Amino acid sequence: MSKIKKKQRSAANTTESATLSVNEKILHESFQLYTDEEKGLIVLGEKVGLTLLAPRKKITVLLIGNHSAGKSSFINWYIEEHVQRTSVAIETQGFTLITSGKKRESLTGMTTLHVFPHIRDLEHIEGVVDYLDTQVSTSKQKKFNLVTFIDSPGLVDGDMNYPFDVNEAIIMLGNTVDLIFVLFDPLGQALCKRTLNILEELSKQNSGKLKLFLSKADTAGLEKDRQRVLIQITQEICKRPGLNKAGFDMPAIFVPTLAEKSSKCENQIEELCLEIENTINRSIQNTLNTLERDAQLIVNKINEKQQHDSAQNRANLSSKCRGVVLYLLAIFLFLSFCIPFAHKVSVGSLQLDAYLDVFFLLWNASSDSYHTAITLGYLLFSLLLFFIGGRWFRTALTLSRSQKKELEAQVEYVNDIVKGRKAQMYKDYLQQSVELT
Repeated sequence: MSKIKKKQRSAANTTESATLSVNEKILHESFQLYTDEEKGLIVLGEKVGLTLLAPRKKITVLLIGNHSAGKSSFINWYIEEHVQRTSVAIETQGFTLITSGKKRESLTGMTTLHVFPHIRDLEHIEGVVDYLDTQVSTSKQKKFNLVTFIDSPGLVDGDMNYPFDVNEAIIMLGNTVDLIFVLFDPLGQALCKRTLNILEELSKQNSGKLKLFLSKADTAGLEKDRQRVLIQITQEICKRPGLNKAGFDMPAIFVPTLAEKSSKCENQIEELCLEIENTINRSIQNTLNTLERDAQLIVNKINEKQQHDSAQNRANLSSKCRGVVLYLLAIFLFLSFCIPFAHKVSVGSLQLDAYLDVFFLLWNASSDSYHTAITLGYLLFSLLLFFIGGRWFRTALTLSRSQKKELEAQVEYVNDIVKGRKAQMYKDYLQQSVELT
């Protein structure tokens, strides 16, 4: 690369970095609000029984298609760096994640799973980890600093043996990524059955993520030849019920080169870039909306906990009052029994004459053989009242004063800090495109 190109590249990186700094800051700060070890939303959520997930700092784009469909070439063009090998032969036999970072580096499969935990389910597919790696690039071209690409193995029919279940791996990744670009090569196996089978399976749960493109359109010949290829692909796709949907679109794209001027084919590759940019914008909006929703969920859970504690305190007070009454009644009955033949015994201003008269009347009216039963019944009844009073006197655990203060501090932090930062980030994001009044 010449010095002039290096200067141009450096200038472009600086400009692009400045343009995207707001979006990067929003995603990074949102991530920090979730993952802070002391006051992160994930930690606060766990304390009130909520399981929250931190947002990703970047969107993920999965590229699939038959071999030599131009997946690696598109990635190299997008980041303006030759990271992925390209040729007619099947070069990509595994999954490669291409992401931006501080320095150029290659990461192995296990390290990749550590850096990208959302694709960790790949570990359950035998053989995938050995064919999984990450290429870290310092490029800041286009929107690459907010994108992670996943280059998948070229798909072929016939006796091609993959070292792992490639269909299952692609479908599993399709469930985790934000976008799925499907590239059809007009000169290769554009109607590869394996590609169509995977595409049909992905459309069951991820139809909104799927974007279809005719790649290498400049090599398809004349306009009528390109139209014929598009018709053939469309017919094959429409034969499958899961893919036969309204609004079908397949832009024709090719990687721009110096020979582009001589090609009469209209290049719609910017539509891929626009899809990426729109997905980034949606991701930022979704992240901010989810941030506010999760913050409110935590506040609601804390409020519920505080209300439950207040209700439990009232229930405990009521139980204590009932327990005290039964305790006093049991003690009164027991003590009155322990004062046999007492007469004119006063407890404060309470006269026991009437009660004792009734007791002695029953006692004297009964035969001696019933006195033991009366005594035991009297004592058992006193003990029963004492036991019931003890049961009622038991109270449920409630929040301590320090725990109440902690919950109040958490509510204040979420309402003032988290929601305040979310409002400011939303304002910063919108000011990039609209004028706020």
